[in-house]
Amino acid sequence: MHRGVYAVANAPLTRRQRWIAATLTSPKSVLSHASAGACWGIRPFEAKFETITRPGTGGPRRLGDVLVSRSMRLDEDTAHHDGVRITTAARTLIDLAPHLEPTATARALREALRLKVTTAQELIMTLSRHRGRNGTRLIADLVTRYTLLPYERTRSDAESRALELLHDAGVEPPAVNTRIAGEEADLVWARRRLIIEIDGPQYHQFPAEDARKRQQWEAVGYTVRRIASDLVYDEPARLVALARGD
Repeated sequence: MHRGVYAVANAPLTRRQRWIAATLTSPKSVLSHASAGACWGIRPFEAKFETITRPGTGGPRRLGDVLVSRSMRLDEDTAHHDGVRITTAARTLIDLAPHLEPTATARALREALRLKVTTAQELIMTLSRHRGRNGTRLIADLVTRYTLLPYERTRSDAESRALELLHDAGVEPPAVNTRIAGEEADLVWARRRLIIEIDGPQYHQFPAEDARKRQQWEAVGYTVRRIASDLVYDEPARLVALARGD
């Protein structure tokens, strides 16, 4: 697979095996950057090579099927995830930030917090070790602004983004994925008897089930409003208007 790294079976290699193989190309190599983002589940990455970091100095260099970066600050920023030696999710976000648009960095950060592969506290500690790097100011600003949002209760990035938009608009924070009349609702304002459902692509696959849940919620006095997940990103003002009852 790589110099000194061999596959000993003829079966197609899994992505996890390719990640492990990349880290075996030299001592103390760890999966990092785009490959680490994919391994943590915070950002997709598909290419004919994997990305790793080794101790040392110098710019990125492609060596066969691995793209090698070097760093003198790895000791406190490494972990094992699913058997793979890897940069922590917090360090991975910092490594990715210079190469992403701000909206993509924000989305990767939300996913990391939603999936609970890092925490706001861990991010703050990691940022303190990497002051001045490109993208760290944006991550620090986002962590500070949204530190109290319950990302871990959301089921999708659209729900996580919705919490940010409502927070920025000064809307009373909703309960997230709470059971009402025995059914789980996305965003709930119990005092106002309001539910907002964020409809992903699966919504149109089960219309009868969604109608049944709506009837149950309305039967106990809730108003139910719906918004497509795409509109959370494309028309955020519509979400805010629904939450305010406009």
